[in-house]
Amino acid sequence: MRSRHFAALACAALLANCASKSNEVTATYVSPVQYQSYTCQQLALEAQAVSAKAAELSGAQDQKRTNDQIATGVAIVVFWPAAFFVGGDGNVAAQLGQMKGQMTAIEQASIQKKCGIQFRHEPPPQT
Repeated sequence: MRSRHFAALACAALLANCASKSNEVTATYVSPVQYQSYTCQQLALEAQAVSAKAAELSGAQDQKRTNDQIATGVAIVVFWPAAFFVGGDGNVAAQLGQMKGQMTAIEQASIQKKCGIQFRHEPPPQT
């Protein structure tokens, strides 16, 4: 009975170390002050660039999560050393958080200048 509890606890610990979903990565604060001198056209161009980079990083983050889940499954079922391949959040999540922060700052600057730039936001994760 104790070995079952230990196995369940080990599984939970491994799953907790998996990388987050891209929509679970929180935005890092970026001051909108850096965009004060931008025109609406410049803000729009910056918004496109930041949005494209955020989409790229979101895909990479979600792939990292999938890879972590596969490694966790292999570790639980077949080969426990595979648990060492579970990476969790790292550089990709940090960059994605930065891009999300820049998107927020661009939206705030757009509101101040009445440019009408808005990003489509993913729904919050369901609990």
